[in-house]
Amino acid sequence: MKNIRCYVSGRVQGVFFRASAKNEADRLGINGYARNLADGRVEVHASGEGEALDRFQAWLARGPRMGRVDEVRCEPAEAASGGGFLVL
Repeated sequence: MKNIRCYVSGRVQGVFFRASAKNEADRLGINGYARNLADGRVEVHASGEGEALDRFQAWLARGPRMGRVDEVRCEPAEAASGGGFLVL
């Protein structure tokens, strides 16, 4: 299991980024959450198997069709809860 916390910037609020991240996380078996931050970024905390988490991180760099990702900064994190992926 790998655990990461990522901060995604660009046009990532109001474009279904969090809902799309949940769909991708559910498809890949990733646990964690995505939430909007006051500064316009989205924070994503994710836990999953190595290859699945790598694919999820690559998706974060693309984001949904309606959005625009300018930067993704990820760092190691504590394990996310095992209750699926939440949109906060």
